[in-house]
Amino acid sequence: MYPANHSQSRDLYQRALKSLPGGNTRTTVYMKPFPIYAASGAGCRVRDVDGNEYIDCINNFTSLIHGHAHPALIEAATRQLELGSAFGMPTESEVELAELLAARLPSVDHVRFCNSGTEAVMMALKAARAYTGRPKIAKCEGAYHGSYDYAEVSLDPTPAAWGGNAPVSVAYAKGTPENVLADVVTIPFNDVEAAVSLIREHGRELACVLVDPMPNRAGLVPADRAYLEALRQVTREVGALLIFDEVITFRLGYEGAQGLWGIEPDLTTLGKIIGGGFPVGAIAGGKEFMAVFDPSSGKPALPHGGTFSANPVTMRAGLAAMQLLDTAAYSRLDKIGTAVRDGINAAFRKTGVAGTTVGLGSLLKIHFTDRNVRDYRSAYLNETEAKRQAVFNTGLLNRGIFVASYGLMALSLPMTDADVDTIVKAAEESLDEVAALG
Repeated sequence: MYPANHSQSRDLYQRALKSLPGGNTRTTVYMKPFPIYAASGAGCRVRDVDGNEYIDCINNFTSLIHGHAHPALIEAATRQLELGSAFGMPTESEVELAELLAARLPSVDHVRFCNSGTEAVMMALKAARAYTGRPKIAKCEGAYHGSYDYAEVSLDPTPAAWGGNAPVSVAYAKGTPENVLADVVTIPFNDVEAAVSLIREHGRELACVLVDPMPNRAGLVPADRAYLEALRQVTREVGALLIFDEVITFRLGYEGAQGLWGIEPDLTTLGKIIGGGFPVGAIAGGKEFMAVFDPSSGKPALPHGGTFSANPVTMRAGLAAMQLLDTAAYSRLDKIGTAVRDGINAAFRKTGVAGTTVGLGSLLKIHFTDRNVRDYRSAYLNETEAKRQAVFNTGLLNRGIFVASYGLMALSLPMTDADVDTIVKAAEESLDEVAALG
């Protein structure tokens, strides 16, 4: 049972405290009183250093859509490792993966690879500035877009900092320069009138509007089609680029979220599943916009390097992973996700605990509220809701289900119908524990 007084994970954490700040390299994997350390993974299961096995419902924060150690991905990576892991030259592998991505995304002509979703967003924002010659960006309140200082503005403002109906730009990290805040316009998610008004107000200075069609940290609620259509229209009106952050939502369908919504952005950021389990990021878009990276006629408007960008191990594993994701695979993921969401919603009703699940496809998030969750503010947990979520998450963990601390689940193709039943049963039993809180 977590947290056990004597465990290898606890011992490893004590050891880590001596060489890592707070014993940690990724804030997202930190847990109190200590994190659980992984030893191995296979399919949809992960085993910790104490020998406990879990159905992995986070899959390295949505990146492992094929689960752990898929044979085809191991083969692709191993074959490339035998030929070399990285070169100071381009390889055919990056051409092939770029061709696949451009073929799947109607909005994309050209692709440029990097090493993380954070870097992809950073370069997309810089590309928008280079293309328009304008300084400001607009982004949604509460939406996570990686660790670039401009992209993380107003990531987690508390109610005291919400600023009434119109969001204000709030620093996420201490030491964020004031000029960064001044160059970020924070807009509300799923509020057409307010978002359009703010974009028009700052239109002459806006390089781009950055939006995740289903922002995880802002509740994982799908954007209203009218909202995305309004952003598409108003960005063209003011001459700003529309950037879709599909680092996570590309796992929603064969053509990503933009295919589901039928809206073509100017630039798209990608990551996670396109790397086949290896570090990856990509900036993709129309030829006109991507030309800022083109060095063929001299110094480009936006120079971009990266020692391991487009390394062939990632490219080969990513290509294999994407080739496995055909329309049948996405249909299977939709079925799994729907079954888990419906099962947990039924468990909420059965136990009488206020709550719901939201999401699409293989993504879902659990909210301990009976509010209509539509954006960051309506998804914000009060003290009671936060306590219920913590009890629920621990209940799942001790029943062999591993989820993100903030209620996110990202399901994988190796999951069977029996795994789905196990997840739903564990959720119901964990909700019984929540109900006992009163």
